[in-house]
Amino acid sequence: MMDLDGISKKNDRTEGEKVGDVILQAKEIDKTFPGVHALKKVSFELRKGEVHALLGENGAGKSTLMKIITGIYAKDSGTIIYEDGEINFTGPKHAQEVGISIVHQELNLINHLTVAQNIYIGREMMNGKMINDKKMNEEAAKLFKLLNIEIDPAENMGNLTVGKQQMCEIAKAISRDAKIIIFDEPTAALTVSEIDKLFAIIRDLKAKNMGIIYITHRMDEIKVITDRLTVMRDGEYVGTKFSDDCTKQDIINMMVGRVIYEEPKQKSNVPKDAPVVLEVKKLIAGKMVKDISFKLYKGEILGFAGLMGAGRTETVRAIFGADPYDSGEIFVNGKKVSIKSPMDAVKYGIGYLSEDRKRYGIIQEKTIAENTTMASLENYVKGIFIDHKKEAQITKKYVEELKTKTPSLNAYVKNLSGGNQQKVVIAKWLARNCDILIFDEPTKGIDVGAKSEIYHLMNELAAMGKAIIMISSELSEVLRMSDRIVIMSEGRKTGELSIEEASQEKIMYAATLVNDNGGK
Repeated sequence: MMDLDGISKKNDRTEGEKVGDVILQAKEIDKTFPGVHALKKVSFELRKGEVHALLGENGAGKSTLMKIITGIYAKDSGTIIYEDGEINFTGPKHAQEVGISIVHQELNLINHLTVAQNIYIGREMMNGKMINDKKMNEEAAKLFKLLNIEIDPAENMGNLTVGKQQMCEIAKAISRDAKIIIFDEPTAALTVSEIDKLFAIIRDLKAKNMGIIYITHRMDEIKVITDRLTVMRDGEYVGTKFSDDCTKQDIINMMVGRVIYEEPKQKSNVPKDAPVVLEVKKLIAGKMVKDISFKLYKGEILGFAGLMGAGRTETVRAIFGADPYDSGEIFVNGKKVSIKSPMDAVKYGIGYLSEDRKRYGIIQEKTIAENTTMASLENYVKGIFIDHKKEAQITKKYVEELKTKTPSLNAYVKNLSGGNQQKVVIAKWLARNCDILIFDEPTKGIDVGAKSEIYHLMNELAAMGKAIIMISSELSEVLRMSDRIVIMSEGRKTGELSIEEASQEKIMYAATLVNDNGGK
């Protein structure tokens, strides 16, 4: 689970301790893209030996500012002062050469190469005309020792967990003599133990006087690991504060300009006589889905909880026909159905919002309108032509209802923030009018404001009679949204709780249980 209850809340700022000199200043940075004023005179400061959180809703301008600081984008105006003088980056390589590196949320690694080959890619150590793998392995081993990490440099990158892959990205940054490391949503795909290890490494880098910029949407992490925080909103600078001096609500108010409440659900909203719309009996699929049975009721939000690798995503992918299943039965509205492909699932009114929206949910090179009608295109065709007027009407309807931030309906989805991309995926299935919706990590990488909007939307859909399966690795999200909770561990169902009886402790107990009898 991704809650931080099990992580040491050590605060590194002891009484009387001060962070070091300013290493980076961005002053009144301005950046405009066609139709979007992304940054409006934004300023930011980073000191040596501090972890500085950069916060804001999706679309606030955080990524744009970091891309300017790392040389990916050129600023339109403003000044960047690095160490002792003004600097204008000519590109990402220039930023890396002077000591600024970024660890992206979506790791940029090549799975079939070794760990050491990934770390030194593009600057391989040579022995004559041959790559000197032995030397690279030795140097990578030194880096891992420095970081107190146990990873074999000769291991293929694809064999490592996401957490260890991220450690390799950090090692790559250190190998470039980085003085500043930017972490972009570093804990999004990590287990609690991996988060604890990451935080230990960040504290060690901080102790070595490195400057750390830490981008996160997880409010509970801020006091655990950061010294100061800067908030952006709508491309503008809002303010900078010491992390210890802010409550969670203070930070949220700065980010969104309004109060957002995140209270757990107290009781189920599902009527007692609600019909079963989906029933799964004894589903078996590969190694990760072992004899899973459950029911989903009309108007219900059924939460699926469990640790990473529990088999939750594999279960819903089998139900949706994205992966084959070996045996078992699926019933929709009481009728046994055969689902061999996603097309079959859609035919029976099932929509699936994948955890990996960029790979399975959207086509980034297509417009918002094209993505919205993708799953129901037959409804927008006249003869051999697409009825663009009708397509625009339905797209406009969902852009307004979901409050999607976009300059136009014909904007390319790749240019939207993560939260707004997720809204386009939701619009796609709403346009299809699916009665059963599977939300797999619906708020992954999404800010607190957009989260609140998606929560509100899910509750509205349930109130309309839509039935929702929600997979989430955040316990607070599971407890806030679910009417009932199914817990999985190692491919098996190990528990089922009504929201009235559910607690973090009960969920965690079932999530760590190995039950050879398949649970309830």
